[in-house]
Amino acid sequence: MMNWLQSSSDMAERVRQHDWASTPLGPLEQWPDVLKTTVALCFASSFPKAIVWGPHLITLYNDAFIPILGDKPYALGRPFNEVWHEVWADIGPIARAAFEGHATYIENFPLLIERGAGLEQAYFTFCYSPIRDPQGKVVGMLDTVTETTATVFLNRRLAVLDAVGSAVANATDAETIMSTTTRLLAEHLQVSNCAYADMDADQDGFTIRGNWTAPGSPSTVGHYSLAAFGELAVQRLRSGKPLVVQDNRAEFPSEVAANYQALGALATACFPLIKEGRLTALMAVHHKTARVWSPYDLALVGEVTERSWAHIERVRADAAVREGLAAFTQLNATLEQRVQERTIALTEAEAALRQSQKLEAIGQLTGGVAHDFNNLLTIIRSSVDFLRQPGLSEERRKRYMGAVSDTVERASKLTSQLLAFARRQPLNPEVFDAAQRVENIGEMLESVTGARIHVQVQLPERPCHVSVDASQFETALINIALNARDAMNGKGTLTLHVASVDRMPRIRGDEEVHQPFVSISLSDTGSGISPDTVERIFEPFFTTKPVGKGTGLGLSQVFGFAKQSGGNVDVVSHPGQGTVFTLYLPEAPPQVTQHPHAAQSQPPRVDTAQRHILIVEDNLEVGRFANQILQDLGYQTTWATDAEQALALAGADALAFDGIFSDVVMPGMTGVAMARELRQRRPDLPVVLTSGYSEELADSGYEGFEFLAKPYSADQVARALAKAMH
Repeated sequence: MMNWLQSSSDMAERVRQHDWASTPLGPLEQWPDVLKTTVALCFASSFPKAIVWGPHLITLYNDAFIPILGDKPYALGRPFNEVWHEVWADIGPIARAAFEGHATYIENFPLLIERGAGLEQAYFTFCYSPIRDPQGKVVGMLDTVTETTATVFLNRRLAVLDAVGSAVANATDAETIMSTTTRLLAEHLQVSNCAYADMDADQDGFTIRGNWTAPGSPSTVGHYSLAAFGELAVQRLRSGKPLVVQDNRAEFPSEVAANYQALGALATACFPLIKEGRLTALMAVHHKTARVWSPYDLALVGEVTERSWAHIERVRADAAVREGLAAFTQLNATLEQRVQERTIALTEAEAALRQSQKLEAIGQLTGGVAHDFNNLLTIIRSSVDFLRQPGLSEERRKRYMGAVSDTVERASKLTSQLLAFARRQPLNPEVFDAAQRVENIGEMLESVTGARIHVQVQLPERPCHVSVDASQFETALINIALNARDAMNGKGTLTLHVASVDRMPRIRGDEEVHQPFVSISLSDTGSGISPDTVERIFEPFFTTKPVGKGTGLGLSQVFGFAKQSGGNVDVVSHPGQGTVFTLYLPEAPPQVTQHPHAAQSQPPRVDTAQRHILIVEDNLEVGRFANQILQDLGYQTTWATDAEQALALAGADALAFDGIFSDVVMPGMTGVAMARELRQRRPDLPVVLTSGYSEELADSGYEGFEFLAKPYSADQVARALAKAMH
């Protein structure tokens, strides 16, 4: 159902409609998880991003990247090196470095790209970073980019204007002002010949006055007829528009080209045409091998020329007035730069504020975790201190041992709730009828919420199947019910309503999703939630209850479970009118064989003395503890500290051991990758994976392996191994 591609952006729709089966990527549903995740993150970003995937360099990108492409509308699904063929010699080595595992960040990188009728000078700030699969192999590249052409040209423009203003501020004659101006323009435009010229009164020609040329260039001073440069020149220059000629030898007849050659002298030239002190047109000549002049360059020539002539007029005025106007010109020339600096400062201040808010949220989270765990550790430490006392009665010893065991369970639950909020808990999805499960939960909720709260259950006429973690599903409903109990102050009505709907509505900025969902609503008759509070109820450790009356993790577990299961949770509340929580979960087709939800049965008996278990655990303390547990259970054990060592010990056919008991998160190869390799060697090999946190398990599940969550007890280890080896 492609929950990962829920974005409503234009590019997301184009990706959904694209014929991927005819490309090296294959159909959407067969894409690897890391590509799906990267695409989802890319489409959720408002910053221009492109994904370059696999050896064929297949291109995907978000809406914000479209302006970067310019006139390249068919880039989706094409090789990146074909899309940017005109600049591949420049960016190809950087892309290859990313596929070799090296990220590269470059600011204001100049590229001549195809836009419109021809090549255009553009500048980009970008980062090419490698995309890795769960085993650490580079499988693609992420291109995060922004075009900085306008910024680069603006900075250059301000620099030239500042230089012109400084150079001509004290000039006393027109010749000095215009000579200085043309020299600075030539340096900026990288031309070998730059001059100013007066247009004839009838605009039939122009006379080049002072000019600046590179050493060895012939002089262009003299009178020129417009007609000699062709009808195109006459029309454009008389209308006041710029005329830019590329490779005049190819574009014009030989007799016309000769006149351009006289101006360009096999190099590049720029001639502002002035009439009565005003810029009327601009003639520019260069070859295709030279840098491409942008509209910013042409605008700069006009602005510099007009400012120069304006300064000449001020020179002709009295000295006192001239000094004042020159100061104003200088101020005006640096105004844009100062505005830009102010904008940058404001942007940096906003970024600092957002970072401060993030740190405050992290501080609140860590403070809540530290508070709760310190309480739990206090109970454990006190109980252990009492257990160390000599002559302790058996009754007190059992009481303190029970306190330690119960407190460990509470700590494990707290960790599970944190992982649920972070959407990093390993889930064990199974298909079941949500309506039937809600009916069963409704029967036991009255004992949880109290006798004064009446629980009503409203069910649909047909089954509503979902594929989610059943335990987390029940925990989420109980957490909502407990929240409702407190809102009703222990007295009122709680209504559970199950329905099948054809879409999930827009929730807190997430886009509407058009596909079948099962909705489970819990409505209470309580005091409701104030508008300023409803925005924070899913934050971890946020609670309106008095100190010691709640951790604030209940609703965050609901939120994390819903999002990780491909759904969401909505809340509608008005003070004094109660609250409705609605849990949306993707509807699933029913399975042929439904397994009833029954209490855990006794594990099958296993002759442990004849079984040899390979323990794989990189943490020395945990490894020693696990090794002791298995030996106390009667197993023979061998302990490896990483996956590579374990694979070597197992042998080519993995027959050296009767079972594997392995951690998931380890340096180098993960436990999941190791288990896959061992199963290829020996498909029937019993494997138990154990972890307190694993992003890999959170994304892909257990993949057919037995799983035991940390912290675990000796009894839980015995059950997991017996089940795997049965």
